[in-house]
Amino acid sequence: MKITQNSVVSLKYTLANNQTGEKIEETNESNPLVFLYGVGSLIPEFEQNLDGLVANDTFDFAIKAENAYGMPSDANFAVIPLSVFFDEKGEFVAEMFPVGAMIPMSDNDGNHLHGKVLKVDEENITMDFNPPLAGVDLHFIGTVIEVRDASKEEIEHGHVHGAHGHQH
Repeated sequence: MKITQNSVVSLKYTLANNQTGEKIEETNESNPLVFLYGVGSLIPEFEQNLDGLVANDTFDFAIKAENAYGMPSDANFAVIPLSVFFDEKGEFVAEMFPVGAMIPMSDNDGNHLHGKVLKVDEENITMDFNPPLAGVDLHFIGTVIEVRDASKEEIEHGHVHGAHGHQH
């Protein structure tokens, strides 16, 4: 079966920085990426490169940063008052916020995001909310493990159920 709209796709891959060759992420047959194709949950160009492949097909492609996670933007930097991070005693525990740490946060609309601590001073924390792979050209090498039709319920919910998918 070919990868087409509403296919459930299982694949293994290695993701590397296309400029440096540094490995970023790797999946395997016991822990594959499993997703519902064509619902917009992945980088569009990633899906386009998989279109029409079948089980056991291999792939090897690069995606420019602009078409993946975008380029870093100064608009994604924020200076946040330390008071936002006070503990239950009303104190700021600096050891919890070392430079380079990724801190889970949410915005005013309740969206979850991660900020990288860039600087801590007496009054504020400067954080970078750019995606970690912003500005990185990506290189994927992998193999399609399985392709199957999505169930009606998976299509309605917009994600895979069962093994390696969402459990309700």
